[in-house]
Amino acid sequence: MKASAVWLLGVVLVPFWALAQAPANLNTITGVQVNGGTVTITGSKKANFTTFTMTDPPRLVIDIAEAVFSGVPEETQVGNGTVTGIRTASYGSDDSAIARVLIGFEREVETDIQATDTQLVVKVVGGGGQAVAQAPTTQPEPAAAQPTTDGTAAKAAAAAETERQAQEKAAAEATARAEADRQAQEKAAAEASARAKQDADAERQRQQEAEARATSQREDEQRAAQAAADERKRQEEEARASAQAAADERKRQEEEARASAQAAADERRASSESAAEEKKRQKEEARAAAKAAAEEKQAAAKAAADEAVEARRQREEEARAERERRQQERVASATPRPRREVASGSDSSAEVSSRRKTMTLVGFQQQPGVSRVFIRTNEPARYTVSEQGNAVVLELENSRIDLNNNTHPLDTSFFNSPVTRVEADANGRDVRVTIQLRQQAPVQARQDGNVISLDFQRTAR
Repeated sequence: MKASAVWLLGVVLVPFWALAQAPANLNTITGVQVNGGTVTITGSKKANFTTFTMTDPPRLVIDIAEAVFSGVPEETQVGNGTVTGIRTASYGSDDSAIARVLIGFEREVETDIQATDTQLVVKVVGGGGQAVAQAPTTQPEPAAAQPTTDGTAAKAAAAAETERQAQEKAAAEATARAEADRQAQEKAAAEASARAKQDADAERQRQQEAEARATSQREDEQRAAQAAADERKRQEEEARASAQAAADERKRQEEEARASAQAAADERRASSESAAEEKKRQKEEARAAAKAAAEEKQAAAKAAADEAVEARRQREEEARAERERRQQERVASATPRPRREVASGSDSSAEVSSRRKTMTLVGFQQQPGVSRVFIRTNEPARYTVSEQGNAVVLELENSRIDLNNNTHPLDTSFFNSPVTRVEADANGRDVRVTIQLRQQAPVQARQDGNVISLDFQRTAR
C-alpha cells in the first residue's frame, strides 16, 4: 500500500489530448494488458520506440514514436506483486506524435522487451507474481502477560516515538524525491514538446519551401511553354506571310507576263496594220502619180483651169494656215508651260463629232529614213503637237484611253531612232502622248482617217 502511494506521487503529470481518430500514417495503440510480470502493448503496426528507467519508486518509461492512443485509459491500477500500475500520455501531433507508456514496479527488476509486427511485449526477467493481497504478520500473544517495570515501558515508548519520527522523515524524503522527479519529468516533457514543435515548424517550413520551389518551377515551365507557343505562332505567321508574298509575287509575274504578251500582240497587230496602211498609201500615191502624169499630158489644155485651181488652193492654204495660227495662239494662251506648237488639225475628209473619242492604240514603227509614232482612235479627233525641250507632246482633244495596257510606256531606246520612249496618259478630258527624244529632231504630223502619224527624221549613226 505504501509503495503504491509513493509511485502515484512520482508518476509524470503531463497534458493529454484525446484523439478521436489517428492519422492513417501513425501507429494507433489500442490496448495495454498486464499478465503477471508481462505487459503487452498492442498497436496498428510495428513499434518504433525508446526506453529509460526511473527509481524511487522503480519505473520503466517506453516512448513510441509516431504513435497515438485510441481507447486506452490514462491510468490503470494493477498491484499484482510485480507491477503496481500503468500510466499513458501523449505528446506532439501528426508525424511528431509520441505515445508514452509508464510501467511502475514493486521493486527493482530487469526487463526483456520484444517487438513483433503489432505488439510490444515487456517481460520481467525471473517472472512476477499475481496480484495478492498481503496481510501484516503478527507475533502470537504470550500465554500470560508478564509484568514490566516502569523503566521498561518508558524505553518502549521512546523507541516507538523514534520509529515514528524515522518513518515520517522517510515519508517526507520520499515525497521530496517524488516532487523532484515530477518536476524533472515535466521539464523533460516540456523540452520534448518544444523539440517536437521545432521539428514540426521546421517540417512546415521545409514543406513551404518545397511548395514555393514547386510553384516557381511550375511558373517557369508555364513561361517556357508560353514562350514556345509564342515562337510557334510567330513562325507560323512568318510562314503564312512568306507564302502570301510568294503567291502575290507569282500573281504579279503572271500579270506582267500577260501584259507583256498583250503588248507584244498589240504591237504586232499595230505593225501589221501600219504596214497595210503604208502599202495602201503607197498604192494611192502610185495612182495619184499616174493620174498626175496623165494630167501633165493635158497641162497645156488645162493651163487656165490649173491656174484657177492653184489660186483657189493657195487661198485655201492661206485660210488653213490662218486657222492653224489662231489655234496655236489659243493653245499657247491657255497652256501655262512654255512649248512650241508644231502642228494641229483633224481629218479633213470627215467632220469631227462632239462625241468623246477613244484612243485605242499607241505604236512605233521604223520607216525608210524616218521613225514613226502612230496613234489610233475610234473616230477622227482634233489634236495639237508641240515641242517641250527634248520631247514632243501630242494632245487629243475630248478623248480618253480605253485600256490600261495603252498607258504602258514603249521603250524604243534600242532602235536607231531619235525616239527613246513613248508614253500616253489621261489629261483631264484629253489624252496626252509624250514622245521623248535623244535630241531635238524634225517632226512631220498628219492624220489619215482614224490614225495620227508623227514621223521623226533619222540621222545616220
